[in-house]
Amino acid sequence: MLWIHWPNFAPIQRQRNFTGCMASSLTFTAFVCKNLLRRRLRTALTLCGIGMAVGAFVGLVGFSRAFEQQWLRIYSSSGIDITVVQGTFVNTSLDESVVSTIRRLPDVAQATPMSFNVMDLTPEVTALVYGWQPDSFEFGSLKILSGKRFNDDHPEVMLGDLLAQDLNKKPGDTLEIQGTPFEVTGIYHGASALEADALIMPLDQLQQLTSLQGKASTVHVRLRPLPRGESWDQYLKQAQAQIQTAVPGLRAMSATERASDNQIVKMAHASAWGTSALAIIIGILGITNTMVMSVFERTREIGILRAIGWRRSHILVLIQLEAAILGLVGGLVGIVFGWSALHILAAMPQTGSLVSASLPWPLLAEAMGVALLAGLVAGALPAWRAGQLSPMEALHHD
Repeated sequence: MLWIHWPNFAPIQRQRNFTGCMASSLTFTAFVCKNLLRRRLRTALTLCGIGMAVGAFVGLVGFSRAFEQQWLRIYSSSGIDITVVQGTFVNTSLDESVVSTIRRLPDVAQATPMSFNVMDLTPEVTALVYGWQPDSFEFGSLKILSGKRFNDDHPEVMLGDLLAQDLNKKPGDTLEIQGTPFEVTGIYHGASALEADALIMPLDQLQQLTSLQGKASTVHVRLRPLPRGESWDQYLKQAQAQIQTAVPGLRAMSATERASDNQIVKMAHASAWGTSALAIIIGILGITNTMVMSVFERTREIGILRAIGWRRSHILVLIQLEAAILGLVGGLVGIVFGWSALHILAAMPQTGSLVSASLPWPLLAEAMGVALLAGLVAGALPAWRAGQLSPMEALHHD
């Protein structure tokens, strides 16, 4: 523990202004906290600023990761092991005929083509639209609440329960999509909100709507049971290699990789990090302003510390520690703000199905790391400026 001693400083009248008390020694940490509490309103406003920035990080990044988990839930609930794609997630388009080639591979149990798009169903409602084949194994993950499955080659759709509620539709009703009337054959509940708030139609009907006859967005693959004596990772890589060899130019991705490595999730992450970065920069500027003002107001005191034997490194550590404490306390405030924001989003009908109000430990650790880094970055310039002050210059400062 580093202690501050000023036994020869007691006769000097300035000691009362410097310490604020007649103590002869003070721990370094207590001295730092005492400095921060000198201007309590300014410190409080600084903590609110960095707290709002960290809160934005927690809320936005937490939302984007919950969105990613919804994609992963689609694959895990359906038993999809591998997705076969070409190009990027949004505009990927492959020939539906490759499905027969993939089905003949020794490690493949089932393979089904799938397409999806985003469409305006009403002026107020936009939803994900999936195109499935009527015999797709993915139906096994759905719970049909009312009605039945659709038939191939018919203008029919099934609605997720959340979307059916928004549209006020039930089996037997008609839904017009891009000028074409579709009969609602069933209402289902999906494991993911991205299914429950979507609709499913025959693949050939979606191909006609999008003028992509014979094309699919991806092929979903379910593998045969794991052979005895093999690890799952080894088996998965073997199957991926088989598929990529059989259909050159296509990429076989694991479901976990697919959930995170697609443009929609990447855009959500990029938006979250970009907005959070701007907020963090504003928070850094707030801490920097506070520390610059603090160094300016304590120039004479810094000179006294240098005169009684403090080295430049001690001054640097002092200022940086003050800035780090501001960042860490602001991080705690930000976690409260972010947790509150996620609770509000979870309570809203528009986003409640996508957002989890819980805060995973990795996100909390990242938030505190960002807050600490922000404090250290913000304190770097004021600390360097304080370290450059000479004792004589500082003692003559008014």
